[in-house]
Amino acid sequence: MTRRRGWLWGRADGRHTGRAGAAGSGAVIVAGVLATSACGAAGGAAAGGDGTAPSAPPSGAGPSSPGVPSSERTPVAETDPCAWLTPAERSSAGLAVPGEPRTVGSVPVCDYTEPGSGGVTVTFDTTSALTDLRPDGEATPLRIAGREARRVADLRTDDGTCTILIAAGPAASVHIDVSTADFRGTRESCERATAVAELIAPDLPGRAG
Repeated sequence: MTRRRGWLWGRADGRHTGRAGAAGSGAVIVAGVLATSACGAAGGAAAGGDGTAPSAPPSGAGPSSPGVPSSERTPVAETDPCAWLTPAERSSAGLAVPGEPRTVGSVPVCDYTEPGSGGVTVTFDTTSALTDLRPDGEATPLRIAGREARRVADLRTDDGTCTILIAAGPAASVHIDVSTADFRGTRESCERATAVAELIAPDLPGRAG
């Protein structure tokens, strides 16, 4: 697993955003909504409004989301960090193995672990915009693929860690954390983090600029 620089980011409003806590409460709310929806769906499926069994959907009809046009639905790939790099792109960034998807609270994360050399972690932070983040370290403003970004690293300490933060819309951001196994080579870690950022930034959710 990649070592992160300052996973408990500070926010502009002075609060800290611990992912498991903040996202966990959201998960409870979502679970409640889903449970209520499930009960309603079960009752509706039992009988129609006049007590008769509902008619079966037309053959070939798939599931739909009432009230949400298909053009506005978010593809899974947009929110899955492990889907943001093709095999060719992974190879160009020096990542020999596919990423391992997981979550921190409800925040999707993709870990690329390179045995003996460190790793790369890509996090789609759906709880904080870039401007909300107060990273623990020296932050250098960047522009990557037309998006506002920050590089967080300490080149003097040279601890082998580097983070690139990218804006991904008004309420989200992407964190790319790179670390080395021997705790050295911060400059090289930043080069790798930037290379990954340049690959994924053009297609991230949210408008660039």
